[in-house]
Amino acid sequence: MGLFSKLFGGKSESKETKESMTHVEGLVEGILERSGLEISFQVTSKKEDDREVIHVNFTGDDEKLFTGKDGALLDAFQLLLKRAMQHAQPDEETHLVCDCDGFRAKANQSLVELAEKLKNRAIDQGKSVYLRALPPKDRKVIHQFLASDDRVKSRSVGDGLYKKIKIYPNKKEASQPTQ
Repeated sequence: MGLFSKLFGGKSESKETKESMTHVEGLVEGILERSGLEISFQVTSKKEDDREVIHVNFTGDDEKLFTGKDGALLDAFQLLLKRAMQHAQPDEETHLVCDCDGFRAKANQSLVELAEKLKNRAIDQGKSVYLRALPPKDRKVIHQFLASDDRVKSRSVGDGLYKKIKIYPNKKEASQPTQ
């Protein structure tokens, strides 16, 4: 913790979080040195849902490589860093998110907008609509958004990692108690 943080009460991270952040910084630095990418990064920590989450934010000329193909390289970095942290600190549960210029928030917003359109279509037509096969993290965003509206229900359909989402009207008769 720096001098100003001590004097003015800046955010304090646990010793484990500081060690994890230092380890993540070293890993990312090593990968980027070998990659030749024109990108820099910043590692921060933020308390979310009563747990410390380490954020790695990338910026630079090669941002498009990280955000292209629906953020595949960003997801790969995140998975690699999580696995490396699990190996290095098996007793610690590390929560880590990689982002690049707000890509994750923009992607989640576009998923919510798509879910809103399909929700309205399901309500208007009174029948089920399906959303293309998505990975678990994207399905979670859509299911959480739709859960706030009692007029519709949603569920994942299919086998494997990528599944479709079925959005269907909630039958009011089934939800009303019988007398």
